[in-house]
Amino acid sequence: IVVGLRNTTVTSDVEAMNILNTGTMNRTTASTLMNRTSSRSHAVFIVNLQQTTRGSVGDDVTTTSRFTFVDLAGSERLKKTGAEGERAREGIKINEGLLALGNVINALADEGRLARGEKVHVPYRQSKLTRLLQDALGGNSQTLFLACVSPSDTNANETLSTLQYANRARNIRNAPTRNVDATALEL
Repeated sequence: IVVGLRNTTVTSDVEAMNILNTGTMNRTTASTLMNRTSSRSHAVFIVNLQQTTRGSVGDDVTTTSRFTFVDLAGSERLKKTGAEGERAREGIKINEGLLALGNVINALADEGRLARGEKVHVPYRQSKLTRLLQDALGGNSQTLFLACVSPSDTNANETLSTLQYANRARNIRNAPTRNVDATALEL
């Protein structure tokens, strides 16, 4: 689904942090007029945890959890960033991913249609980013959205846009349940 995407098994927090650091070092950054070290891509780090415990009657019970950490590159206004050539193309791709994610968030947070019991189409297939985040956004999950904004008055429009985006994400309603191996519970 994504070029360079890897699934690596780790057995300690140190190994997980090393993988995260490697990913961070491979992330593309470049200078624009708005930011000296602008992220030129989104970053997704997924941690799948699996715990097996011995039940009271000697059976194994496996519980799984997934943590999805996402660092979204900021939206790009080409005039403001002064991006040209490859940087401009990166900005366009960043905006396409953010637009697709915004469409997914809007569909998931459409309380009016959901309250009326209408089936809502969620456009996860619009981008690789939304496909990767499908379980984290609309699945069996809890979602936490942190928005980073600029204190500069010259970036007031971008700050307002980011806060509106985060507010829409806040309206997503999921009903997470405990993931336990069902065969162990049947015994």
